[in-house]
Amino acid sequence: MLKPKHLDLKKDTGLTIEWEDGSTSFYTIAYLRRNSPAADARKLREEMASNPLAVLPADVADSLDKPLIVLRAELVGNYAVHLIFSDGHDSGIYSWDHLRRIDPQRTAPEDEQPT
Repeated sequence: MLKPKHLDLKKDTGLTIEWEDGSTSFYTIAYLRRNSPAADARKLREEMASNPLAVLPADVADSLDKPLIVLRAELVGNYAVHLIFSDGHDSGIYSWDHLRRIDPQRTAPEDEQPT
């Protein structure tokens, strides 16, 4: 597992990770929130992908008109970072492997590029 050498979180902008191999990744706050590894977020992404007319849960819909920021970040052992978002989402633990997998500069489909 590739680990970060340095994390730089700008709570209103994004997370920059410098990896052990010398590469750098940048994730906007909105991109991280959209790609949360939490079970409820994965389920919502799957539902929206299979049904473009899916209705967003009220808590998600209500938060769309407010600026999204990270309120707090906590390291989880040596394998992940836990992000707490201003929209109340706090169940996503972003493992280093997950962050490498969703790196927008590497392999994300065009419709998942950061905004």
